[in-house]
Amino acid sequence: MVATKAKGRVLKIRAEPQDSKAKTIVRTALRPSVQAAVTLEQVNKGTFNLDLLELVDALSDQAKAASTGDLSHAEALLVTQAQTLDGLFHNMTRRAMLNVGEHMAAAETYMKLALKAQAQARATIETLAELKNPRMVQFVNQANIANGPQQVNNTGNVAPAAVAGASAGGKFGTEQTGLLGASDGERMDSRTTSAAGRGDQTLATVDPIHRPAHG
Repeated sequence: MVATKAKGRVLKIRAEPQDSKAKTIVRTALRPSVQAAVTLEQVNKGTFNLDLLELVDALSDQAKAASTGDLSHAEALLVTQAQTLDGLFHNMTRRAMLNVGEHMAAAETYMKLALKAQAQARATIETLAELKNPRMVQFVNQANIANGPQQVNNTGNVAPAAVAGASAGGKFGTEQTGLLGASDGERMDSRTTSAAGRGDQTLATVDPIHRPAHG
């Protein structure tokens, strides 16, 4: 055990065998329960004579309970804080009304303080409601649906030009097809004779060229 003195008070802390006295003191000073205990002792001076060591133990027990899912103390804290803030709202409002008509600057100051207390009370109640009924968070995979039967996932490897063509109302590969095939979708092939396209209905298929026979 290591004993530290602060303003005439003694706080006993447990030291690990491998830690030095300086490291033990620093680690203890950084504990949230110790910091809160010192602050609460100062806040309650003149009202309660709090034992620092007992205060540290009580705060540590509350922290352990919260870490295991017991939030009853936090709920009670929020309820009582909201009620206290509501009391401040009414107190400041009454002070503002007493100064209306004679001391408008004081009335305005009190009214601003009243509205701040009211806003804090509302925020505290909202926090309590969130604690009692936490929101459900859903993660949805986003997908971009193009015109027609195509579906383009955000994680897919799709060429930007193809995506742009689909989003503009066209079909994938329209430009490439225009280079490789005829307007009716048939692939160009210079080795065969194809029928006339739909756009050339007045033209007949060209007859084969007959070479004259040489005697």
